[in-house]
Amino acid sequence: MYGANLLAQEKSIQKAITGKTILLTGAGGFIGSALAAAIVPLKPGHLILLDHSERNLNEIDLKLAATTARDLYTSVLGDICDTKLLSEVLQGYCPDTVYHAAAFKHVPLMETNPFAAVANNALGTYNLAKLVRASGVANLLMISTDKAVNPISIMGASKRAAELALLNLDSPRTRMSAIRLGNVWGSPGSVVPTFLNQILHGGPVTVTHPEVSRYFLKIEETVELILLAAALEGESGIFIPQLRAPIKIVDVAQQLINQDGAKNGKAIPVTFTGLRTGDKMSEEFLFEEEVTEPTVDGRLFRVTSNTIANESFHPYIDALSDSVEQRDLAAMIETLCKIVPSYRPTKLLWRPSARASA
Repeated sequence: MYGANLLAQEKSIQKAITGKTILLTGAGGFIGSALAAAIVPLKPGHLILLDHSERNLNEIDLKLAATTARDLYTSVLGDICDTKLLSEVLQGYCPDTVYHAAAFKHVPLMETNPFAAVANNALGTYNLAKLVRASGVANLLMISTDKAVNPISIMGASKRAAELALLNLDSPRTRMSAIRLGNVWGSPGSVVPTFLNQILHGGPVTVTHPEVSRYFLKIEETVELILLAAALEGESGIFIPQLRAPIKIVDVAQQLINQDGAKNGKAIPVTFTGLRTGDKMSEEFLFEEEVTEPTVDGRLFRVTSNTIANESFHPYIDALSDSVEQRDLAAMIETLCKIVPSYRPTKLLWRPSARASA
């Protein structure tokens, strides 16, 4: 749990939250619920929790109800693709800041559900940003991913398209930003809970490849970095954290086996299953042409990133929306490749069976 003592020392964070109206999308997710728990002790004027999962929204609602007066927050069940709902929320509550954590993130699952990935991650973010700008909201920060850099998964490509949407819609009145993050320890579906479950059942522990590596952050660090990025006055664009070295996944597996596997006295093997569709051997935080510059906070760097001129970008988004509505996979991938030229779609997306079932 995050208390006032943890983050109140960060005066920029406190200034950005205390007394302000905050909208948090994806509020019931792993990062979203951690953000909500961190924001409440800093005494926002009002916190609006938006999530499309009834179960997740109910969980964070009940969690906050145990310590927070009900009139200090509002739980809204719905998703970011519902523009009428978003308009009602933005006009009804007039938030000062939007923390945009709502996203579909599981790479293999999105490879077999490409329309959902693009509709939610790319188009949902674009429409949210347009409405936020039209409503005069001062600040929108999206949680992005290192998978958006040179993507080979549709999840990564959809998040890069979302980044570009924010760069194109940034304005003096509404600051549009994104922070690229790596893997978060313990998030649902990630390697740590998966490995622990495999160890509990006696193994084997499955790793995709002996050389695969990822960047990792603790959830406490993740929350702090997000709040810091949103609190950077006058700076918009894409931010990345100060990076530590990536960690080999096989080393994570072996460490967990040594810690938890020894309890039952059995030798637990590690087996290699091969990279999944859309997986990369290692992730990157920067495109080759991107450069970084320091911010006022040494934990964050601002990225100078290429974008697409408005006269091209917005027609691309219209074409992308049409292809999703018509469920035309070939047209959608073709347009996405124009928006994200470094995207290299997997073979799965071009198979007739995938096209028929997508």
